[in-house]
Amino acid sequence: MKETNEGLQKSFGLRMAIIMVMSAIIGTGVFKKVAPMSEGLLSPSLVMLVWALAGVVILFGVLSIGELGAMFPASGGAFYWLEKTYGKVVAFLYGWSCFTVIQTAAIASVAYVFAGALGTFFTLPHLSPHLESITIFGIIQPLDNIGAKIITSLMIILLTFINIKGTKKGGNLSQIFTYTIVLSILLIVAFSLSSSVGSIENLSTNSTSYPPSGFATSFGFLGIMVIAMRNAFWGYEGFIALGFIGEELREPRKNMPRAMLGGILMITLIYLLANFAYLYVMPIDELIASLQADKNLIAAVVVVNKVFGTGGAYVVSAMILVSTFGCTNATILLSSRIYYAMGKDNMFFKDAGKTHPKHHTPHKSLIYQCIWACVLVFTGSFDLLTDLVVIAGFLFYGLVVFGVIILRVRKKDIFRPYKTWGYPIVPLVFVAVCIVLMVVSFIQSPVKAAMGMLLIFTGLPFYYYWKAKNKRLKAQELLDIKTVD
Repeated sequence: MKETNEGLQKSFGLRMAIIMVMSAIIGTGVFKKVAPMSEGLLSPSLVMLVWALAGVVILFGVLSIGELGAMFPASGGAFYWLEKTYGKVVAFLYGWSCFTVIQTAAIASVAYVFAGALGTFFTLPHLSPHLESITIFGIIQPLDNIGAKIITSLMIILLTFINIKGTKKGGNLSQIFTYTIVLSILLIVAFSLSSSVGSIENLSTNSTSYPPSGFATSFGFLGIMVIAMRNAFWGYEGFIALGFIGEELREPRKNMPRAMLGGILMITLIYLLANFAYLYVMPIDELIASLQADKNLIAAVVVVNKVFGTGGAYVVSAMILVSTFGCTNATILLSSRIYYAMGKDNMFFKDAGKTHPKHHTPHKSLIYQCIWACVLVFTGSFDLLTDLVVIAGFLFYGLVVFGVIILRVRKKDIFRPYKTWGYPIVPLVFVAVCIVLMVVSFIQSPVKAAMGMLLIFTGLPFYYYWKAKNKRLKAQELLDIKTVD
């Protein structure tokens, strides 16, 4: 059977689109980010405020990009929107960044957390200390924690195979796991709030380390709030992903903004309930002490242990298995559409833009993504890579949302099925937050930020290579036509 250029099938209605938004976002942040946020803010009310503010900022982003999604409901989402706004170079650098690090490293790291949670129930194999200590370039340890890496890779391969077999199969899998994890979180919230070990006073009692007159300076307080919001934003990572499957949505001009808005509102509510429950059960000083004793603390484990007694690690590990499996699956499904769009646009490996003749899925795009994600797993350096390009994420998100304003000026007459509510204030607030986050990142970690930007621009030689190749092919086609004539 030959590959086809027929395109992708319209497999998702509104309900499934909302499920895909939620599945792509709910990963590990809801279980563990409350602890480092508490350590920085020293106040339960501030922790809740930051979660709420982060939700509002992401909502502003979604309200903005919904306009782009309704105008241009094509596969690739942000890649396509950036091309329409800024041209092919910026769009390519975004797509390249997603392939080399942003999306593939997200797949690798979330799947790796799945393997770690599985280690709670089974002892994973290890090699000898000598073999595990072998390094490449002094930082990469390909044989370290080999059992977890093998499981991670097998999981990525399995989910890639499922998504090659059919988009609906991948979507249905996300649906099952999303319902399961949401129900599990709500049950923990219900048991926590009805437990006798919690107290509403815990939510209004600051840490004993909290400065009596507040934080030293307004700048110091702003810096602490920004760092805390970065932690919260990790919990919302993936909010832009629905745009990647615009071509596969039924009635995308209506359903894309509705699904984005509905999904984010539901996730924000779930996050607020979960963190309210954590802080209801755990006095903030107790939570901070637990984190200082174990930097790898999963806050939900401590809370569940306190509510149910020992065994909380098993309960929460099972929940993490469900959430990370669902999140990995959704990220694999959604992200592959970026490289499919790039392939169709002759800005990537050309066969990445082909669809499977039977299943109508971007199978080559999925395979390329799978291979590179597995490579990142065995480099063991994906956590470093995601740290390096977090600023790139803020950069591209800001550019995408600012594109709403640019297109309003440049293309006034184009049909807009949905218009951003609160324009231009809503997109400008989101862009301003992105700028602040980037500035803080450069001030805090200038070397990492510079390395991250350098990594993004490694895509330029590939861009000009594919551009030159396309010119040669077009020239050859014209020559062939003239020869026939």
